[in-house]
Amino acid sequence: MITTHGISSQTAIVLEDRHGAHNYHPLPVVLSRGEGVFVWDPEGKRYYDFLSAYSAVNQGHCHPKIINALKAQADKLTLTSRAFYNDVLGKYEKYITELLGYDKVLPMNTGVEAVETALKLCRKWAYQVKGLPEHQAKIIFVEGNFHGRTLSVISASTDPDSYGGYGPYMPGFQVIPYNDLPALEKALEDPNVAGFLTEPIQGEAGVMVPDDGYLKKAHALCKEKNVLFIADEVQTGLARTGKMLCVDHEGIRPDIVILGKALSGGVLPVSAVLADDEVMLTIKPGEHGSTYGGNPLACEVAIAALEVLIEEELAEHAERLGKRFRERMQMLIDQRPDLLTLVRGKGLLNAVVVNDSPDSKTAWNMCLQLAENGLLAKPTHGNIIRFAPPLVMTDAQLEECCDIIEKTLLAYG
Repeated sequence: MITTHGISSQTAIVLEDRHGAHNYHPLPVVLSRGEGVFVWDPEGKRYYDFLSAYSAVNQGHCHPKIINALKAQADKLTLTSRAFYNDVLGKYEKYITELLGYDKVLPMNTGVEAVETALKLCRKWAYQVKGLPEHQAKIIFVEGNFHGRTLSVISASTDPDSYGGYGPYMPGFQVIPYNDLPALEKALEDPNVAGFLTEPIQGEAGVMVPDDGYLKKAHALCKEKNVLFIADEVQTGLARTGKMLCVDHEGIRPDIVILGKALSGGVLPVSAVLADDEVMLTIKPGEHGSTYGGNPLACEVAIAALEVLIEEELAEHAERLGKRFRERMQMLIDQRPDLLTLVRGKGLLNAVVVNDSPDSKTAWNMCLQLAENGLLAKPTHGNIIRFAPPLVMTDAQLEECCDIIEKTLLAYG
């Protein structure tokens, strides 16, 4: 079959397998072009994208406004390092801090870099402001977390695939159950606790949504003990769950917010850590940074990406479409209770749980069938399928996608 870019899907897969590290296990689908909610393989087959690059493409693939911002800035200046000022960084910092209501932002590149930055800020604040003894600060994590793949954050992981074989691990971390306020209250009795880090909804764990009020009460407990509440909104933020930030559903303001993924609309790595002066200014010149963090190209792209979210009212759109998606999935579950257990999520971050063992390949095989029928999704475990399309999806497109999911899963087994 003639391909659109001179390389076949099979050749692309062989090249990756032969010359690349085997640290991913992708579905056997090769993508060569994207626009809005659609992606195409080299042979021209079109798919609905229901993963959005793990929520990095909230604004849709190759959004014209974001791409135009990229092209315009790329012709002028791409990188200065932070050895000098540039004429875009300050504009971006003003825009994002005023938009989200924080004194300062520290720009980085990838989500995990932003998480590492937040952890360093938390420890610096613990020693310089809270007055904890040197090397005694503790940070609380929760079970089922996913904050990236660095040695530091995998030290708090409860997933053997993430942490196995990489010891010794970072000290000063404590892991408690997720969505368990008594466990948090007990952990906060330790006077050396400096921070509590959580995802408002656990994406990689299978779109685990905590009980209503959990985040608000956890935030209050932290305030009582003078502990920083740190929200990892890399996957849940920027309109994905129906609000600009997922924590907005409960009306709380974290001490530190971590952003990434959709901060660039999927165009290039951009991440950010937001906090007020009391926390942010504990780090002085030379104590933390990144050559590419805050580069002019990334800043222009990030401004455009944020403007798209607001101008196109994508948070409100995600809220409305998400409710309809869960209604359709519940109807499907009612038809196949032998196969499907439940649907859960907020906005357009959702998951369907399969009546099977987490060690099974059922969800994987279902995703293969969905791809065959023109819709791309990825399992988070053996029995959970995550569904997270670009937020620019129309009502008609959502209904068509639900039809595809229904047809595929009803025929399964």
